[in-house]
Amino acid sequence: MIIHRGYENLDLVNPVVTMGIFDGVHRGHKSLLDNLVTRAGKVNGDSVVITFSPHPRLVLEKDHLNLSFLTTMEEKMVLLEASGIDHLIIIEFSKQFSRMSACDFVEKVLVGKIGIKHLLLGYDHHFGQKGEGNYNTIKQCSASFDFTVEQVQRLHTEEGEISSSAIRDALLNGRLDEANSWLGYFYSLGGTVVGGRQIGRSIGFPTANIKPEDQYKLIPGNGVYAVEVRLNEGIYPGMLSIGSNPTVNNDGRARTIEVHIINFNRDVYGNRISVIFRKRLREEIKFDNTQKLAEQMEVDKQITMKLLSL
Repeated sequence: MIIHRGYENLDLVNPVVTMGIFDGVHRGHKSLLDNLVTRAGKVNGDSVVITFSPHPRLVLEKDHLNLSFLTTMEEKMVLLEASGIDHLIIIEFSKQFSRMSACDFVEKVLVGKIGIKHLLLGYDHHFGQKGEGNYNTIKQCSASFDFTVEQVQRLHTEEGEISSSAIRDALLNGRLDEANSWLGYFYSLGGTVVGGRQIGRSIGFPTANIKPEDQYKLIPGNGVYAVEVRLNEGIYPGMLSIGSNPTVNNDGRARTIEVHIINFNRDVYGNRISVIFRKRLREEIKFDNTQKLAEQMEVDKQITMKLLSL
């Protein structure tokens, strides 16, 4: 996959194009991308994905407090590359760009810069100033240009209709299995190991406190999870807690993300760490004392090792 920052000086062959945010690059997106790659192959053309950075909501909305996304741009690029596309075009999204009309985008960018031959649109895709552009708009705008347009319908599954918003809701409300199924892979979170209060160490379960590397990366709902930990090119089993640690905190402290790496006892402060969410074990619980907390963590450990076949 060739990555282009912007749409100048492109050299594409019979481009078959789709565009969107692709947050999560979930199974619904993958269905569209499979269609894209297949269609490009039939015309000996290049499969091209257009996406935008930063996320349009970060530019257009003033209140960012409740914004969270399934993937960082780096994660999105890895997932898109795995789909087998030929080219990824990342367009810088700004307020000025947002004021471009849908037909101007078609004429000046899709036709003028990319040389589009065929466009695949998702079932609910909107673009252009105030989101005026959709499948019908494109059909009208494309009438005077030499390219065709096709709308791909939403992917229906036994679990329901897949969307990024539905996956975000599932993660925030503890439905990890559902979210992972819709994604088509295990959700992950990356960050840096930072110092903590070392309470876990005092009860025999030292934890690494994680500071997420992207402030808008979605953090799943409070609870305890069985996870795989990627650290210094190694993969280890772990149990991760998200929440306020109510057993030892009575002052309403902010949420923390702490992972106990099983059978691991090395200083990793300052290291980059990634956790892959395999299973949600339980809700966050306030125990009577740290001894009961330690007993439950031992149970969590045994369950985690069994789940991960260790």
